Amino acid sequence: MADAARDTAAQALARFLTFRVEGRLYAVAAGEVAEIIRVPPAARVPQAPKGLLGVANLRGTVLPLASLRGLLGHEEIAVTAAARAIVLRGAAPVALAVDAVEALVSVDSQKIETRQTELAEEPGERLVGAFETHEGGEVARLLDLQGLLAAAFVPQVRSQSQALASRVREEVRATSASDDRAKLVTFDVAGQEYGLDLGAVQEILAAPANVAVVPRAETVVLGVMAYRETLLPLLSLRGLLGFPVGGADEAREKVVVTTVAGVRVGLVADRMRAIVPTDPDLMDATPPMLVARTGGEARIKAIYRGEGGTRLISVLAPEQLFREDVMQRLGGGEATKPRAAEDVAGEALKFLVFRLGDDEFGLPIETVDEVARVPDQITRLPKAPKFLEGVVNLRGEVLPVVDQRRRFDMPALEKADGRRLVVVRTERHRAGLIVDAVSEVLQTTADRIEPAPDLTGEATRLVQGVLNLEAAGRIVLLLDPAELLTRTERGLLDAFAAASEQAAG
Repeated sequence: MADAARDTAAQALARFLTFRVEGRLYAVAAGEVAEIIRVPPAARVPQAPKGLLGVANLRGTVLPLASLRGLLGHEEIAVTAAARAIVLRGAAPVALAVDAVEALVSVDSQKIETRQTELAEEPGERLVGAFETHEGGEVARLLDLQGLLAAAFVPQVRSQSQALASRVREEVRATSASDDRAKLVTFDVAGQEYGLDLGAVQEILAAPANVAVVPRAETVVLGVMAYRETLLPLLSLRGLLGFPVGGADEAREKVVVTTVAGVRVGLVADRMRAIVPTDPDLMDATPPMLVARTGGEARIKAIYRGEGGTRLISVLAPEQLFREDVMQRLGGGEATKPRAAEDVAGEALKFLVFRLGDDEFGLPIETVDEVARVPDQITRLPKAPKFLEGVVNLRGEVLPVVDQRRRFDMPALEKADGRRLVVVRTERHRAGLIVDAVSEVLQTTADRIEPAPDLTGEATRLVQGVLNLEAAGRIVLLLDPAELLTRTERGLLDAFAAASEQAAG
């Protein structure tokens, strides 16, 4: 009988986790809590609803990170040492940042006040009850967290990554069909501009801090780096082209991943420069006198005359960078070839990664016409919306220019020297996007793309997926190019294009 009494008493007790926001004591049922962690770094989602700090990585899983301060209408503050994130259970987990976690308490269910007239909700609060704590008689307010979250954004069960990849491919087909020009990826080597066909480039990555040096190797062999659960040999483009190895700014060096005779290699350039659409009439074969020489000129397969002949780009062919005996060894299978598992992982998808502040974003590479420096002269338009920086003349075509910082409600960049213009083509529009920097070209497969949190407002359409680079501690938000402009803004560009055609006619 005593045991039965104890069981009845236990059933009458409810367990709650208590925490603080803006000095107030709140509580949530312990059964709703999966775990408590330190507030993780988060990738900010542009145009996200108030209260969403971004998306974060939790042991390989991408989940939204919300701020209870924001959801309750309080001003955001810097994360303190006491701040914690409460990970809520559910089919779509959510982490909720609070100022501090207090305790795990047990409360007699009969002492929980649920009558709405006595709860005295503050603005922004959604309460389902309140109870008095044992210490000091302070009242803990029991929040309806799911109701608060649903009012800001609606998490849902994750969809299959294959569906996301299909949307990316559909966007690529719709945009690339209208522009079949070959593109060059250009980079600097010893102060000169070189290029490779975009189709020959698998990825462009930042040079790693740690490289395993190969003993007694040639000078051009810089070592090997870890790459997708295998090793990637690194070769100096300076050395391959006949320049002295070394002397580049290591912080800006890039690894251009390509294949030579079926073998994947990394070519180290001084820095990435641009993506350039080419006109076949401006692509000239290397002069015979240079082809006959045995120096670095023999590595050049063509020279592209850009910008009216004032910009000469030496176009390389990976196979021509190596001596004949090296090519024979590579073709004979002495080097490590891409693993079979990678060949069946799915269709390769490439994304151009750009930065705005500390945040990284990706665009399908096929939707990017080119990447260039921001022109010195941008013509302002009267009564234009704030997002429209103006227009530029890009090789005879008037191109509207959008400041992505303004578009995403970010403060202006203090030092604008390194900004880049990313020219994006959608099915109906072509525009230049001003970004802080272009960092790399990433290749991935459908199974590596995670769906973005199901948000409300424009962010729902804008962010079409998330690439979680857990080993590097990075999250790249994959954007839908067609949604970089709102419906109103697309209408303005349609009107602008029509007016430009009339003026030209």
